Amino acid sequence: MYLQNAIETTAKVRTSQSYKISDLIPAFIRHVRFEMSLSPNTAVKYEECLRFIVRDLGDLNPADIGLMHLTELKQKIMTRGAGEARVGSMVFALKSFMKFCKETLELEILDYKKIKSPKRHRREVLFLTGEEIQQFLDVIPLEKKWNGRSRERSVRMDGLRFRVLVEVLLGTGMRISEALSLDRDKIDFDKAEAKIIGKGNKERMVFFTQRALDWTVRYLENRTDEELPLFITHKLTRMRTVDISRVFKHYQKKSGVNKKITPHILRHTTATTLLFNGCPISHVKEILGHERLETTCKYYLGVDKRKAKEAHSKFLNFTS
Repeated sequence: MYLQNAIETTAKVRTSQSYKISDLIPAFIRHVRFEMSLSPNTAVKYEECLRFIVRDLGDLNPADIGLMHLTELKQKIMTRGAGEARVGSMVFALKSFMKFCKETLELEILDYKKIKSPKRHRREVLFLTGEEIQQFLDVIPLEKKWNGRSRERSVRMDGLRFRVLVEVLLGTGMRISEALSLDRDKIDFDKAEAKIIGKGNKERMVFFTQRALDWTVRYLENRTDEELPLFITHKLTRMRTVDISRVFKHYQKKSGVNKKITPHILRHTTATTLLFNGCPISHVKEILGHERLETTCKYYLGVDKRKAKEAHSKFLNFTS
């Protein structure tokens, strides 16, 4: 079915100059999923970005898109107050779409290699201290029992489930999408590890601290359902990232921690804690599931200001 749709789309594009971006989005999304083997979440983000691009630039024929359109797009996005990451995501989505049009549909269009993402400035990595972690955990209420079948509608998630989510994120370094995709039968409790589908739809192994494992066991012992997802809603469906963002904000405010607390900041906290305790950065790379060591270095190398200061005092000596 995918091959047939791709062939039909290519044939139509070659015989018509009136095709617009929106006409080609479905074929592009199929390409992203089944040729590039990217995750459904990534495909959704690509489509969302392209729909916004159509809104900002108009539903153009890809052959009419020039570099000035890129400047216009960046201007409109930045004028709305979007950050560097958002601008970069939009430009990258358009670049990937143009590459698809050029190489798969064989259209005569702007060379996608000329599309440059905006330069992103390196920012200070935000993470929590041990005291701040405990302060955050202390305000999460722990019910003794949860049957997983309550129909009560609540803005807050069950306390025990949320506590376990936080412990798992801190104890594994997983991305939130990875944690929420985890099934209970994929966890090897004897080896304290689990197989997950990570970024780029790639399978990888994650490791649990004993503390994270103990909390997971406690949580599962209090569940009476037999659903496979480790983290489920009260309707017994797999939790999504949209289900938890407000919960993090609620407990961050309640805890009094004067820092933004998100799943990704917990991931930063895991990485920085490993480094501060002497873990080689090559091992941090594997734990986080980074494909390239330079990615880990870009974010975390040099983040330990205390050791940098110690090294400055120890090694910067001009006397013989």
